[in-house]
Amino acid sequence: MENIQKVKGFSTFDLKIIGIVLMVVDHVHEMFAPVGAPTWLDWFGRPVATIFFFTSVIGFTYTHDKKKYMSRLFIFMVLMSLMTSALEDVVGYEQVVLFNNIFRDLFIGTMFMAGIDQFQAMKQGHKLQHFLLGLLWVILPFVLTVITLAVMNNQAAPLLLKQIIVAVFPAILLAENNFMVLLIPLLYLFRNNRLIQCLLIALTALAYGVMGSNQWIMIFAIIPIYFYNGQKGPGMKYFFYIFYPAHIALLYVLAAWLH
Repeated sequence: MENIQKVKGFSTFDLKIIGIVLMVVDHVHEMFAPVGAPTWLDWFGRPVATIFFFTSVIGFTYTHDKKKYMSRLFIFMVLMSLMTSALEDVVGYEQVVLFNNIFRDLFIGTMFMAGIDQFQAMKQGHKLQHFLLGLLWVILPFVLTVITLAVMNNQAAPLLLKQIIVAVFPAILLAENNFMVLLIPLLYLFRNNRLIQCLLIALTALAYGVMGSNQWIMIFAIIPIYFYNGQKGPGMKYFFYIFYPAHIALLYVLAAWLH
């Protein structure tokens, strides 16, 4: 008789499914608020970014090709930005502004993680080269934020230039969750210590609570993250990449039609 060991807890796939379910509820509120969707639906979405930040740390840590991983996120970041712009122009549902682009947040996170990898590689030699590359990865999202502010506040800047910046710049200013993306490199630094990761999430939630933001509800992401069992689970690599823009477009068009 075979001994089958059951691994308790949540796999990476399970965490993504939990995030997707909560995300859909949150986006139902976002799209249908003008037609009466209750405010409390928004609460379900507060832990979502934290869950996906955590899974991106796992993905970046164990991927066989980090350059390909980053390239894929960048491509989908640009495609998502182009899609939301096209939807707003074609549908014209002015009551909802489509700022949704989690791919930008995750790509910025990979930039920070790539920088950390370069700093840690200094122990192996070529210290100056690794230091400069690491510094470049880390400061680039901030530099692009400064450039974005300068261009967006310049009334003489061509509209096309502004649209290009919004589409292709991995600037923190343009991130859906703004400076909360800084949680990603912190989670990556302590990727081998789950308790510290959960503490960092709790401290971030506390900061939002002090500021009076309901983003403090992100603290509930600690529950599935704490019980992560280190297993990958089913594949479906591109499921989220397709589902995310598809459900945004569907909900947006449906809400516009109802409105």
